[in-house]
Amino acid sequence: MKATIKLFLMLAVFCLVIGFIYGYVTDFQELAGFPALLALSAMSFMLVIYLWLVQRSAGGSLPEDREDGEIVEMSGDYGAFSPWSWWPLLLGIGCALFVTALAVGWWIIILAAPVALLGLLGLIFEHSRGDHAH
Repeated sequence: MKATIKLFLMLAVFCLVIGFIYGYVTDFQELAGFPALLALSAMSFMLVIYLWLVQRSAGGSLPEDREDGEIVEMSGDYGAFSPWSWWPLLLGIGCALFVTALAVGWWIIILAAPVALLGLLGLIFEHSRGDHAH
């Protein structure tokens, strides 16, 4: 995890420096590249902080940080997933429609919101009824 933290830290610093250079060259008038580079830098810094906190809570050295670390040391339960669930597909379609609305026209949000909401609610309550009820 230390290598991943260093990689994202280098990416964050690089994008921050290049973002300000890009902004200076364009006199901060171009409103796509400069904010995009700053946003990428901010997201990389968030990943650095998250990974650093995870590493700290894991007790320091993880198996992937050691030369003698084995894959089996990181095995464990990664969660419970429904193998035949269609709700993620519906949620993905709703999110794709929402992104399409940002690019094409805001009126598409009227279509995207119910589809995404239905997919989200179905995904959340999938294990509350039916064959997989708890």
